[in-house]
Amino acid sequence: MTALLFGIVSLVLAGPVPEALSRARWPIRAPRAAMTLWQAIALAAVLSAFSCGLAIAANLLVIGPDGTPMTHPLREIERLGLPLWLLCVGVFVLTLLVGARLFFTVIRVGLRTRARRKAHRQLIDILDRCDRTDDVSDPLYARDVRMIDVEQPLAYCLPGLRQRVVVSEGVVHRLTRDELVAVIAHERAHLRARHDLVLEAFIALHEAFPRFVRSSSALGAAELLVEALADDQAVRATTPTTLGRALVACADAVAPRGAMAVGGPTTLTRVHRLRDDRPSRLLAAGAYIAAAAILVLPTLAVAIPWLTELNRLMTAF
Repeated sequence: MTALLFGIVSLVLAGPVPEALSRARWPIRAPRAAMTLWQAIALAAVLSAFSCGLAIAANLLVIGPDGTPMTHPLREIERLGLPLWLLCVGVFVLTLLVGARLFFTVIRVGLRTRARRKAHRQLIDILDRCDRTDDVSDPLYARDVRMIDVEQPLAYCLPGLRQRVVVSEGVVHRLTRDELVAVIAHERAHLRARHDLVLEAFIALHEAFPRFVRSSSALGAAELLVEALADDQAVRATTPTTLGRALVACADAVAPRGAMAVGGPTTLTRVHRLRDDRPSRLLAAGAYIAAAAILVLPTLAVAIPWLTELNRLMTAF
């Protein structure tokens, strides 16, 4: 029953819950708290999956008081019956596969993204048209800003050890100086908060879970929330009206894979948020409480058995 419970919790947190939360309208009003809730759901889904595997393993291997196995897993066929034993083995193997897939996916996504950013950063540094002997008070001549001779609107950032904010001449010609300051402040907010790491985690989880249980809406919701968080920081450098005009002007701006563009499909939602929505402390408090509650059960379920077995082994020695 314990394994079944955690299996159900894992499936629910990996599919229906993210799907329902992605349709809710309140997260955009409390983006930081909503992002915390999203991360708690993702982590709880992973912990529940491993809790399910540990509970299954407990049925296959009986541990004695001294912490050593008392029976062989194959001998448990007589006690459990072949169908139930095969089911337990199958679920346990599936749990191990998901864990291994998650581990390798995190590594693959990280290496792939960083290699792509490194190659693009080198290209951008070569194409940079900014003359930093000019007025250093101009936002275009900051050390981390690169401007490229492209008519297509481009405005994005490249995270990493050598961070870059990239704008094209097409964007510069569209925006006033204040709007350009807002765009650069938005991209620098991404860099300071390392929103790229948050998105990488969601990408890894999305790719690691099987297609029939994962929600395709979780990653899109996370992308919207990190943009909203960057907007909040940009507003402090300018005004909501200025940022709104800049977002509209850069709505069709694009970015290469591995970068975060200021525009995109979430522009309209973010502009409405700047105009209408106000931060809600009540919603934020509720989201933080829900995030903590979601993490308690699977975390304790994983930690307590391991700590108990560790204590038994230490006592035996």
